[in-house]
Amino acid sequence: MAAKQPPPLMKKHSQTDLVSRLKTRKILGVGGEDDDGEVHRSKISQVLGNEIKFAVREPLGLRVWQLVSAVMFSGVAIMALAFPDQLYDAVFDEESASSKTPIRLYGGALLSISLIMWNALYTAEKVIIRWTLLTEACYFAVQFLVTTVSLVESSRIATGAVLLLVSRALFILISIYYYYQVGRRPKKV
Repeated sequence: MAAKQPPPLMKKHSQTDLVSRLKTRKILGVGGEDDDGEVHRSKISQVLGNEIKFAVREPLGLRVWQLVSAVMFSGVAIMALAFPDQLYDAVFDEESASSKTPIRLYGGALLSISLIMWNALYTAEKVIIRWTLLTEACYFAVQFLVTTVSLVESSRIATGAVLLLVSRALFILISIYYYYQVGRRPKKV
């Protein structure tokens, strides 16, 4: 008697078999609605629960400050790109420098930062919000220092520049305040 060869093993492709995947999800209890009406995409999300419960508690006025910052950065950027002479004249009360290129480059950099500000407005992630606020504070601090040095070198005090310095100091304080408020650990109840 000849040895009978066993039939070739058939592999079951459960990943491509739709019925098998649905059965597996049903056994795991994912994909359908639970008692609260939530649809869980995985067993992990079902066990951990809804992430809204763990959302960052935002300080009062944070989103308003983010919106004001985004609008302010965008407005100054567009003004620097489109009307560099007028922007320079408004700040330093003197005729513009010989070249408009540095002011337009400044406008391009501000426009890039404003895109970050607009995106941060729609996120709920604590780390992104904090980095955005730190970016703002650093930008305002550098602008404060550069404007102060320019005023000291020219030995003239322009009203626009003084107003800019006061506003930048205020913006630094607001950004740092929100930076620390977002980073604070919630109080235990």
